[in-house]
Amino acid sequence: MNKYLFRNILLVLALIVVSIASLLIGRTEIDVITVLKALFGVADEPINLIIQELRLPRVLLGILIGAALGISGAALQGVLRNPLADPGVIGVSASAALGAVIAIHLGLQLIWSLFIPLFAMGGALVATFILLYVSMRESSVLTLILVGIGISSLAMAGVSLVMNIAPSPMSIRDMIMWMLGSLENRTMTDLMLATPFILFGWIMMINVGQGLNALSVGEETAQTMGINVTMLKLRIVVGSAISVGAAVAACGSIGFIGLVVPHMVRGMITNNPGDVLLPSAIMGGLLLTLADLATRIPTSGATLQLGVVTSLIGAPAFLFIVYNTRKSMR
Repeated sequence: MNKYLFRNILLVLALIVVSIASLLIGRTEIDVITVLKALFGVADEPINLIIQELRLPRVLLGILIGAALGISGAALQGVLRNPLADPGVIGVSASAALGAVIAIHLGLQLIWSLFIPLFAMGGALVATFILLYVSMRESSVLTLILVGIGISSLAMAGVSLVMNIAPSPMSIRDMIMWMLGSLENRTMTDLMLATPFILFGWIMMINVGQGLNALSVGEETAQTMGINVTMLKLRIVVGSAISVGAAVAACGSIGFIGLVVPHMVRGMITNNPGDVLLPSAIMGGLLLTLADLATRIPTSGATLQLGVVTSLIGAPAFLFIVYNTRKSMR
């Protein structure tokens, strides 16, 4: 067994262990045997409800969203050839946030709770279509980055405007709490809404590994190897936009996972851009599930939000990455 496969298996085993821990930990203490029974619906009815309707969707969403952010970050860093690229650089996260705060501002969540993720998804899709249009007309990596920054800046300006004209402090609080990100109180409905879009985004990025490996030595070399560089960029940008948009719609803004995870994988498993994708997905699910566990640490005040935990982990890691990047360029 080669090292690459062995380390991926270790990551999967770690993810399984953390996922089981996530099913066990909560306000109600439940032992392992009872959790296993509840997964098959043969425990007491209240326990079945807690596991199947509250904890299991939370765990599955954490794995899916973490994987979406991890693989998207790895793919974007590979195609943009920028170690500091992450899903936020294409503007989709900010656009999804704008859609969500508009729904909160209009009070649509009082009519139907799914209006918030649906509006967030709508914002993400608008950004995706803009990126799709630019990708089809312009193959320059720099142009894609600048357009993404422009979309992100405009969307955040929109978020600030909506918060500025919010009718009440409670409305502003709801907007801020959503933007801080959380997996708490997510249900199977949220999982079913996000999963198809996340999976479609992954399908768009199937078999891009070989192209990323070729692109790492230059666009001209990749083209001589038969790689359609324009189509490669298009698939990665659109696939990342759709999967990340669905992830943000399901749990709010989650920072740094897409940036940090690929660097962790390169340090532990491989440096090949194409081979980083799968372990980045596994590591992303693992890291986000761990971060969600950290939000359950008892505090004297309000509950820790998921986005706060990932930022506390990611910000120091980001500074370390910047330091190492500058050091390697000298």
